[in-house]
Amino acid sequence: MSKRESIARQYLIINKLRNKSASFLEIADRLALESELQGYNFNISKRTFERDLEDIRSLYNIDIRYDHSRKGYCIVYDGQPDGNQRVLEAFDTFNALNLTDRLSNFIHFEKRRPQGTENLYGLLHAIKNQKEIQFTYQKFWEDELSIRNVEPFALKEFKNRWYLLANDLRNNHIKSFALDRLTDLRVLKRKFNAPTEFNINDHYKYCFGIISPNELKPEEIILSFEPYQGKYIKSLPLHESQQVLVDNEEELRIKLTLFITHDFMMELLSYGENLKVIKPNNLINDLKAKLKNALRLYE
Repeated sequence: MSKRESIARQYLIINKLRNKSASFLEIADRLALESELQGYNFNISKRTFERDLEDIRSLYNIDIRYDHSRKGYCIVYDGQPDGNQRVLEAFDTFNALNLTDRLSNFIHFEKRRPQGTENLYGLLHAIKNQKEIQFTYQKFWEDELSIRNVEPFALKEFKNRWYLLANDLRNNHIKSFALDRLTDLRVLKRKFNAPTEFNINDHYKYCFGIISPNELKPEEIILSFEPYQGKYIKSLPLHESQQVLVDNEEELRIKLTLFITHDFMMELLSYGENLKVIKPNNLINDLKAKLKNALRLYE
């Protein structure tokens, strides 16, 4: 049996158990059906199935166990890392990519710049072992490249981009670096002591996006969305602090507690006429000024 078949079979087992438990016979029936549909041999014995569960646990940190109360196998979500859901999503993407040779006319992938994920492993190694790193970096607004030596603290994802949060040794300021602007990564032998008081969740608790203005205080923000747009805001909240104040046929009104940053302003402007800011006044005035400046471009 090829490695490709083994990986595809493990994906099918995980996918079968994503939302509902199943017995071995039910899983075997699903694998037999997929064998006919895909032209592979996914049929396995109980012994091979148990081996697959061990591989899934070891390789992907997804724990599948037999639940006697349900009389079937299920994915154990309790106590699992938040990243496990992303592993499951990655399986979906991987499976779709494997089908592109047969379904190229039905799958359209976004053409975009690589995300810099090739450096994720090296960065995680440096973060875990508290090792200084060096890389070449190019800012979005500058053409020149610069060599950076930093102490890496954590990684953060925002809007399909990955960022490194690190102490820049040029001025000892904590900064974020986009991985897609980062090249020539070197993990150095020099070690550093990470600040014990630093916590990435606390650092970004009141942030929308990647900008964290530590010198400011978060503000209470109240937004009113047109009802149709409000459905999207409820299904995909703007921030973890989001609270629904009003939800009726006229509006969805929510409250957020956030730093008012450039990232957040750009997000609000993207909703156009579907959004009205209720408070605070400084945010209302800033948005008015930006909208007036935009209108002048068409006068």
